[in-house]
Amino acid sequence: MICYKCGEKVGKEDFCPTCNADLSIFQRAVRISNEYYNDGLQKANVRNLSGAIVSLKKSLKIYKYNTEARNLLGLVYYEVGEVVSALSEWVISTSYQPNDNKASQYLREIHNNRNQLEAINQTIKKYNQALMYCKQGSRDLAIIQLKKVLSLNSKLVRGHQLLALLYLQERQYDKAKKSLRNAGKIDTDNTTTLRYLKEVNRCIKEDKKYRKTQNTDDLISYQSGNEMIIMPKRFRESSLGATLLYILLGIIVGISVTWFLVVPGIKDKAAENAKNKLLEANDTITTDGQTITGLEKDIEDLQKKLDEVTEDNEEVKNQMKLYEGLMTSFTKYTDGDVVALGDTLNEINTKYLSKDAKKSCDKLKESIKEPYLEKLYDTGYSYYNNGNWKKGIEAFNKVTKIDKDYKDGSAVYYLAQCLRLADKKDEAKKLYKYIIENYPGTQKARTAENYVNEE
Repeated sequence: MICYKCGEKVGKEDFCPTCNADLSIFQRAVRISNEYYNDGLQKANVRNLSGAIVSLKKSLKIYKYNTEARNLLGLVYYEVGEVVSALSEWVISTSYQPNDNKASQYLREIHNNRNQLEAINQTIKKYNQALMYCKQGSRDLAIIQLKKVLSLNSKLVRGHQLLALLYLQERQYDKAKKSLRNAGKIDTDNTTTLRYLKEVNRCIKEDKKYRKTQNTDDLISYQSGNEMIIMPKRFRESSLGATLLYILLGIIVGISVTWFLVVPGIKDKAAENAKNKLLEANDTITTDGQTITGLEKDIEDLQKKLDEVTEDNEEVKNQMKLYEGLMTSFTKYTDGDVVALGDTLNEINTKYLSKDAKKSCDKLKESIKEPYLEKLYDTGYSYYNNGNWKKGIEAFNKVTKIDKDYKDGSAVYYLAQCLRLADKKDEAKKLYKYIIENYPGTQKARTAENYVNEE
């Protein structure tokens, strides 16, 4: 255990031997954290993964240095398909305990498996695409996309739940139930899965009741050989005389109806049609004016909806790009490629990050700033010496955007030199003037002044 005050390792003493801090309450907090960890471990063993996540989060809330709880939380996240959350927990764990930590092994195994990293990246993209289709109301496309997601990551509980919800809206209750059972096999006591399953069972019950009421009570059916015979319950066979009488009465009634009802109705209908056509002609001008006004309003409403959908699409695209940038940053961080890591971090739009995540991103940028600038400067200088002016301009541009006065103006000086040699003399001249104004009396300023005077 580590003393909360001085950070030194201590045993089971009530007071720290180094700083004499009272550790009794702190030890109690550690014991409670371990109890929550044991509870989470028991739940994970019986595949109550959502309950295990709750218990492990409580354990870490009480004592954040409990690396066993944090490593187990990462494993549970990985088991339910939340790979990014799992990686985050393991990275935090290794920062608290760099040596003799199982999280290092987990990260190393994922890092060495490039195919798995690519699958994780594709899973995030396709799941976000499915969410976008759901917002647009394209349920069929969302179902297809989610099937692709689950083919890449069959343990993604949220994917099974969303697929079941789409099947439920499509009234495909059997498929919805199957998806929820697949989610239940991964996480047995997930409350969302159980709630969806209850709703599916209710819909199935109501659907069966509705179909049952559609069957008429006035019909009976029986099997005759290979054929199903359906007939009225009160069916009686009629005699030949009765049948002929019914036919005769039908003919008489038909003639009477035609003469007294149909013929006058046809005449009245013709007169009414002529009158209606005249009224329609008179109303056309007024109706057309109202129709045009209504159509203009409809067009305006549709344009508003289109703008809203476009805005939502842009937000989803930005979030997808942010996830890709974070995954790329993680890969570059583990590879030790400082330049690629710095370039990736500079391209990330922190607008969509939370406040804490933005602070972490800025902190990482600041921690690699010096080696990043030094590596870029050396690369640009090498290009300058080898006559590759274009590559030199790219490298020195990156340096001067972050620190224009890097190495006492050497970066901006060699940028100006590369621009001049690349026949971009107007741009080079501006930088030479900047050197003359900001570094008077130096060799760089005298050289820059000579180039300005020559032009």
